[in-house]
Amino acid sequence: MSKPAALFTPLNIAVLTVSDSRTLAEDTSGQYLADSLTEAGHHLADRQLITDDIYQIRAVISGWIASPDVHAVITTGGTGFFIRDSMPEAVSVLFDKSIDGFGEMFRLISKDEIGMSTVQSRAVAGMANGTGIFCLPGSSGACRTGWENILKEQFDSRTRPCNFVPHFLAQNPSHD
Repeated sequence: MSKPAALFTPLNIAVLTVSDSRTLAEDTSGQYLADSLTEAGHHLADRQLITDDIYQIRAVISGWIASPDVHAVITTGGTGFFIRDSMPEAVSVLFDKSIDGFGEMFRLISKDEIGMSTVQSRAVAGMANGTGIFCLPGSSGACRTGWENILKEQFDSRTRPCNFVPHFLAQNPSHD
Protein backbone atom coordinates (compact mmCIF):
# COMPACT_ATOMS: atom_id res chain seq x y z
CA MET A 1 0.00 0.00 0.00
CA SER A 2 1.50 3.33 -1.00
CA LYS A 3 1.77 6.24 1.37
CA PRO A 4 -0.72 9.09 0.74
CA ALA A 5 0.79 12.23 -0.73
CA ALA A 6 1.72 14.87 1.82
CA LEU A 7 -0.38 18.00 1.89
CA PHE A 8 1.08 21.45 1.37
CA THR A 9 1.28 23.48 4.59
CA PRO A 10 1.45 27.24 4.01
CA LEU A 11 3.90 29.05 6.26
CA ASN A 12 3.84 32.59 7.62
CA ILE A 13 7.11 34.14 6.47
CA ALA A 14 8.47 37.61 7.32
CA VAL A 15 10.93 39.42 5.04
CA LEU A 16 13.50 41.90 6.31
CA THR A 17 15.65 44.02 4.02
CA VAL A 18 18.71 45.66 5.53
CA SER A 19 19.97 48.61 3.51
CA ASP A 20 21.47 52.02 4.14
CA SER A 21 20.65 53.19 0.61
CA ARG A 22 17.32 51.71 -0.54
CA THR A 23 13.73 52.59 0.22
CA LEU A 24 10.92 50.05 0.31
CA ALA A 25 9.84 51.24 -3.17
CA GLU A 26 13.35 50.50 -4.51
CA ASP A 27 13.75 47.20 -2.69
CA THR A 28 13.78 44.71 -5.57
CA SER A 29 15.34 41.93 -3.44
CA GLY A 30 12.73 42.09 -0.67
CA GLN A 31 9.97 42.39 -3.26
CA TYR A 32 11.29 39.34 -5.10
CA LEU A 33 11.22 37.30 -1.87
CA ALA A 34 7.73 38.54 -0.93
CA ASP A 35 6.38 37.75 -4.40
CA SER A 36 8.10 34.35 -4.57
CA LEU A 37 6.90 33.09 -1.21
CA THR A 38 3.30 34.11 -1.92
CA GLU A 39 3.47 32.53 -5.40
CA ALA A 40 4.60 29.31 -3.69
CA GLY A 41 1.46 29.40 -1.50
CA HIS A 42 2.89 30.88 1.70
CA HIS A 43 1.73 33.99 3.55
CA LEU A 44 3.76 37.18 3.89
CA ALA A 45 3.58 37.72 7.66
CA ASP A 46 5.37 41.08 7.58
CA ARG A 47 7.87 42.99 5.49
CA GLN A 48 10.23 45.68 6.72
CA LEU A 49 13.26 47.63 5.55
CA ILE A 50 15.70 49.00 8.11
CA THR A 51 19.24 50.37 8.13
CA ASP A 52 22.17 48.06 8.80
CA ASP A 53 22.31 48.44 12.57
CA ILE A 54 22.89 45.39 14.77
CA TYR A 55 20.41 46.45 17.43
CA GLN A 56 17.63 47.42 15.01
CA ILE A 57 18.08 44.08 13.23
CA ARG A 58 17.92 42.17 16.52
CA ALA A 59 14.86 44.12 17.66
CA VAL A 60 12.86 43.40 14.51
CA ILE A 61 13.86 39.75 14.26
CA SER A 62 13.36 39.18 18.01
CA GLY A 63 9.79 40.45 17.64
CA TRP A 64 9.16 37.94 14.88
CA ILE A 65 10.83 35.12 16.84
CA ALA A 66 8.51 35.85 19.78
CA SER A 67 5.40 35.97 17.58
CA PRO A 68 3.36 32.80 17.28
CA ASP A 69 2.29 34.08 13.85
CA VAL A 70 5.74 33.87 12.20
CA HIS A 71 7.22 30.51 11.16
CA ALA A 72 10.28 31.78 9.27
CA VAL A 73 12.21 34.95 8.54
CA ILE A 74 14.17 35.64 5.35
CA THR A 75 16.55 38.57 5.39
CA THR A 76 18.34 40.22 2.49
CA GLY A 77 21.39 42.44 2.82
CA GLY A 78 24.10 43.01 5.39
CA THR A 79 25.99 39.77 4.75
CA GLY A 80 29.05 41.22 3.01
CA PHE A 81 32.36 42.55 4.30
CA PHE A 82 31.75 46.30 4.24
CA ILE A 83 32.05 47.99 7.60
CA ARG A 84 28.26 48.34 8.03
CA ASP A 85 27.49 44.72 7.00
CA SER A 86 26.47 43.17 10.29
CA MET A 87 23.68 40.65 9.65
CA PRO A 88 25.60 37.53 10.79
CA GLU A 89 26.76 39.28 13.96
CA ALA A 90 23.25 40.56 14.64
CA VAL A 91 21.39 37.27 14.24
CA SER A 92 23.84 34.55 15.25
CA VAL A 93 23.46 35.37 18.94
CA LEU A 94 19.70 34.79 18.61
CA PHE A 95 20.05 31.23 17.28
CA ASP A 96 19.17 28.27 19.49
CA LYS A 97 20.72 26.13 16.73
CA SER A 98 22.59 27.14 13.61
CA ILE A 99 21.78 25.62 10.23
CA ASP A 100 25.33 25.36 8.89
CA GLY A 101 24.29 23.55 5.73
CA PHE A 102 22.34 26.58 4.51
CA GLY A 103 25.39 28.83 4.16
CA GLU A 104 27.48 25.98 2.82
CA MET A 105 24.94 25.10 0.12
CA PHE A 106 24.31 28.74 -0.74
CA ARG A 107 28.01 29.29 -1.40
CA LEU A 108 28.32 26.02 -3.34
CA ILE A 109 25.41 26.91 -5.62
CA SER A 110 26.56 30.53 -5.95
CA LYS A 111 30.00 29.44 -7.17
CA ASP A 112 28.46 28.43 -10.50
CA GLU A 113 26.93 31.90 -10.83
CA ILE A 114 29.59 34.26 -9.46
CA GLY A 115 32.76 32.16 -9.26
CA MET A 116 35.11 32.50 -6.33
CA SER A 117 33.47 35.77 -5.28
CA THR A 118 31.13 33.46 -3.38
CA VAL A 119 33.74 33.16 -0.60
CA GLN A 120 32.73 36.70 0.40
CA SER A 121 29.16 35.60 1.14
CA ARG A 122 28.36 35.35 4.82
CA ALA A 123 24.91 33.81 4.30
CA VAL A 124 23.82 32.20 7.58
CA ALA A 125 20.75 30.51 9.03
CA GLY A 126 19.49 29.19 12.32
CA MET A 127 16.52 28.33 14.47
CA ALA A 128 15.29 30.49 17.37
CA ASN A 129 12.19 29.61 19.39
CA GLY A 130 11.03 27.33 16.57
CA THR A 131 11.38 30.11 13.98
CA GLY A 132 13.74 29.67 11.04
CA ILE A 133 15.97 32.64 10.19
CA PHE A 134 17.65 32.64 6.78
CA CYS A 135 20.02 35.48 5.84
CA LEU A 136 20.75 36.11 2.18
CA PRO A 137 22.94 38.71 0.47
CA GLY A 138 21.28 41.89 -0.76
CA SER A 139 21.29 41.36 -4.53
CA SER A 140 18.18 40.16 -6.34
CA GLY A 141 20.29 37.45 -7.97
CA ALA A 142 21.42 36.12 -4.59
CA CYS A 143 17.82 36.14 -3.32
CA ARG A 144 16.72 34.24 -6.42
CA THR A 145 19.53 31.70 -5.89
CA GLY A 146 18.63 31.19 -2.23
CA TRP A 147 14.89 30.96 -2.83
CA GLU A 148 14.84 28.83 -5.99
CA ASN A 149 17.65 26.44 -5.06
CA ILE A 150 17.20 26.01 -1.29
CA LEU A 151 14.32 27.70 0.50
CA LYS A 152 11.43 27.04 -1.89
CA GLU A 153 11.95 23.29 -1.60
CA GLN A 154 12.78 23.25 2.11
CA PHE A 155 9.69 25.36 2.93
CA ASP A 156 7.47 22.87 1.07
CA SER A 157 5.96 20.26 3.40
CA ARG A 158 5.79 17.79 0.49
CA THR A 159 9.58 17.71 -0.02
CA ARG A 160 11.06 14.32 0.79
CA PRO A 161 12.99 12.93 2.53
CA CYS A 162 12.79 16.00 4.78
CA ASN A 163 12.01 19.71 4.95
CA PHE A 164 11.92 22.47 7.58
CA VAL A 165 8.13 22.64 8.00
CA PRO A 166 7.76 20.13 10.87
CA HIS A 167 10.53 21.94 12.77
CA PHE A 168 8.73 25.27 12.45
CA LEU A 169 5.49 23.72 13.65
CA ALA A 170 6.75 21.27 16.30
CA GLN A 171 9.34 23.30 18.22
CA ASN A 172 6.86 25.98 19.14
CA PRO A 173 3.32 24.62 19.48
CA SER A 174 1.90 28.15 19.39
CA HIS A 175 3.06 28.32 15.74
CA ASP A 176 0.42 25.76 14.68
